[in-house]
Amino acid sequence: MDKNISVLISIHFRISRKNIIDCLSSLINQSLRPSEIIIVKDGVLNFSLEKICDSMNFDNFKIITLDINNGLANALNEGLKNCSFDLVARMDSDDICYPDRLEKQAYFMETNPEVVVSSGAVDEYDEDMENLIFTKKVPTKNYDILKFSKRRNPLNHPATIFRKSIIESVGGYPLLQKGQDYALWSLLLVKDYKLGNLEESLIKMRTGNDFYERRGLEFFKFEIKLLRYQKEIGFLSNIDFCLNFLIRFITRLVGRNIKHIIYSSIRKLDNFK
Repeated sequence: MDKNISVLISIHFRISRKNIIDCLSSLINQSLRPSEIIIVKDGVLNFSLEKICDSMNFDNFKIITLDINNGLANALNEGLKNCSFDLVARMDSDDICYPDRLEKQAYFMETNPEVVVSSGAVDEYDEDMENLIFTKKVPTKNYDILKFSKRRNPLNHPATIFRKSIIESVGGYPLLQKGQDYALWSLLLVKDYKLGNLEESLIKMRTGNDFYERRGLEFFKFEIKLLRYQKEIGFLSNIDFCLNFLIRFITRLVGRNIKHIIYSSIRKLDNFK
C-alpha cells in the first residue's frame, strides 16, 4: 500500500486556536500517519500557526501564507501546488479525524485504481464536539453516486481523498465562492472519471448551531452560480437546472424551523448501501 499521503488544510481568521490544535492532533495520531501536512493560511490569523506546528510531534508541516483571503477554492489550488504526493486528503481545520481514517482511505484508493476521488460518511456534532447530531451518509455504488449527484453533492468534501495529478489536469477547483468542491466533482463526472465512497464515518464534523441560518437567501446567490457552472459544462440539462433552482429557492426561502424539517426529512430518506 502506498503510504505517502499529503493532507491539505486551509485556515482563515474565524478558526479558533483550540480547534486547529484538535484537528492537527487527530491527523498526527492516525494509524497511518500522513507524510506531510500542507496548511494554507488564507489571510491574517489571530494566533501563531507556526508555534502550534512547532509544538506538535510532527516534522513535516508546510505552511503556505496568502496575504489576502480570496476564497477556499483559490487557497486549495495554491496548497495543491505544494503537495508532494499524488494522494491528497482534504481536511477542514475545525473537524477531527477518526484514528484510522487515512489508513482506510489509502487502502480504498489502492484497491480501486479507477477511482479519482472518494470520501465517506461524516458524523456531525455540535460546536463543542460533545453531542452527535446526525451521520451524513453518501452513496457508495457508482450508479447511485451518478444519480445522486444530479441533485446533491455526492461526496463529503472534508473527508475526501483524491489523486492530485487528475485534479490538476482538469484545472483544480473551479473558482466559485461556495460549492467549489461540488463543481469539481461535476467536472470530473462530465469527463467520465469515477468517484467512490466508503460506508464508514471518517471524521467528526463541527456543524455548529447556526448551520441552518447560514443557508438562507444569501447562500442561494452562490448556489445559482454553481448551478450555472454545472449547466455550462454540460453536467445539468435545462430541466435539471430549473428543477434544482426551484428546489433550492424554496428551501432557502422558508424559515429556520421549516428548513430544519426539510433537511431532516431528506436525510432520513437516504438509504445508501
